[in-house]
Amino acid sequence: MAWRALKKMRRNPEQFFDVTIQPLLFTAMFAYIFGGAISGGVSAYLPVLIPGIVAQTVLTTCMSTGVQLREDMEKGVFDRFKSLPMARIAPLAGPMIADLLRYLIAAGLTFVAGLIIGYRPGGGVVGVAGAMVLAIVTGWSLAWIFTWLGTITKSAKSVQGISMMILFPLAFRSNAFVPVQTLLNWLADLVKVNPVSHLVSGTCALANRGVISGEVGWTLLACAVVIAVFAPLSMRGYRRHL
Repeated sequence: MAWRALKKMRRNPEQFFDVTIQPLLFTAMFAYIFGGAISGGVSAYLPVLIPGIVAQTVLTTCMSTGVQLREDMEKGVFDRFKSLPMARIAPLAGPMIADLLRYLIAAGLTFVAGLIIGYRPGGGVVGVAGAMVLAIVTGWSLAWIFTWLGTITKSAKSVQGISMMILFPLAFRSNAFVPVQTLLNWLADLVKVNPVSHLVSGTCALANRGVISGEVGWTLLACAVVIAVFAPLSMRGYRRHL
């Protein structure tokens, strides 16, 4: 099932637009528009921006998992899967494994774009690799939420609409683009408890200092909780269509 999803990506290269164009566009746009206003210059802003863009890009990328699943179910592809000798979780987990490639491309291109415009991660190659792994693991775990939405909603557009309402407040109400200390007290309190803020802080510590901070542990714990809750819910929603 993972190989099937990879072949679909190869035959539909537009599925890579969000993980190729978006990281490059957002990195350049945010750096040159907000760099001077927030940090006094682009080079000073990049250590804050790049980890935030990595987190945001991976989060928005995982939304497509549920959309693609719902489209397959609408086309009747899953009717064929019912008769095949495979584990019931395979049609759900297979595409998610294939999506790891998309997360890798999204995170990798963001760092490449940052290097081109002047970002120099203090954590070196190991720190950057650790930051990418943390972001990919988080994106994969959150994809279970959108997989569950794909099994219970009535159309791919519904999955996309609901996903946007979930992701955008989480991504932009975090420390992904601005330091927490610059926010109002009540807003800073909300940002501190946002799971995305833990991801951004953990990614920032790994990429900029090569340090495995406590934020990494909190992020991985949140990922484990999400998988434990939404993987069974996704299976339950899928069984209703069998």
